[in-house]
Amino acid sequence: MTHPAPRTLLLGPPDLRALVEGVGLNVLMDELIQALTVALRELDESVLQVPKREGFQVVSEPRPSGVIGWMPALRRGDSLTVRVASSLPTNRGDAGLPTLVATHSVYDVKTGHLAAVMDGVFATALRTGAASAVASRYLASPDSRVLGLVGCGAQAVSQLHALSRVFRLEQVLVHDIDADAARSFVRRVAFLGLDVRPTLLPDLEMRADILCTATTVAPGAGPVISGHALQPHAHVNAVGADQPGKAELPLALLRRSLVVPDFPAQARLEGECQQLHPDQIGPDLATVVQQPEEFEGWRERNTVFDSTGHALEDHVVTRLLLEHARRMGLGTLVALESLGGDPLDPYGLVRGDADGRTESPRRATGT
Repeated sequence: MTHPAPRTLLLGPPDLRALVEGVGLNVLMDELIQALTVALRELDESVLQVPKREGFQVVSEPRPSGVIGWMPALRRGDSLTVRVASSLPTNRGDAGLPTLVATHSVYDVKTGHLAAVMDGVFATALRTGAASAVASRYLASPDSRVLGLVGCGAQAVSQLHALSRVFRLEQVLVHDIDADAARSFVRRVAFLGLDVRPTLLPDLEMRADILCTATTVAPGAGPVISGHALQPHAHVNAVGADQPGKAELPLALLRRSLVVPDFPAQARLEGECQQLHPDQIGPDLATVVQQPEEFEGWRERNTVFDSTGHALEDHVVTRLLLEHARRMGLGTLVALESLGGDPLDPYGLVRGDADGRTESPRRATGT
């Protein structure tokens, strides 16, 4: 019996553009925030296995180092989602590329077949913003109206977008050591129709109800804020720490705050939590979502979401985007793997044998 060869769905920028046009960027973000909230609330480690990120440090002395790593999430009996991403601060100046470049792959765990491959730059931005929105919904004051953004790169766009879907923001204060990035940020987020103003860092810290740090500060070069004049109820989403020695927040702020990591085992190695003793680290985000009443009192005190990136988020955003793509008939199906021929002959398909099955051997005649 001949089985049809399974094919791999490829989703690139044109497909994602059509998806966003069909679904709507705001609707997509709302769906992702809700889907991530549900996934955290129902998280069962016996069903979804998520190890911490692994990878390599890329060193190019005397320039800033970067990382290339992978983050898998295995849903038992269903699928394996793998995000492979690089964070290379020199990309923008050297190659005109984003600091973060990523792809997402999905495998069928029953067969090992690569079911889908998609761009991960857009997906990473979406899920990182959505994670901060979920954390802020549970930890920030519900009356928060002023958002401060320290670092005006790519991640800041989705941070603002996601938080604007959860809070009625009246003003957005932004700061970047690169003045051009701060100015261009106003244009990049004009689609949100918000009052966005570049400002000095002390003013931003003093006025923000919610503050997001999303910088490419080098290991050992932080913190990027002082933390001295923050509002007593200010909530901070710390997004930029992604390797040992890298930190954006001052130790004094962390010590007086409820620090909530997305993934404790990873945050202790790469996030703000690496500055703290384990006893000083609060519950993970899943616990806060599952037991919100336990942490309600912290909404009027300083809190920190230590966002190092969680493969659960990659699993959720990939699943959401693929569901929409398949419903809308988007993407390109390709026969990427040598499958569908004789399962005992790995050379059959590449030799071009009919149906991938080997022909009877021919004897050499000497002519």
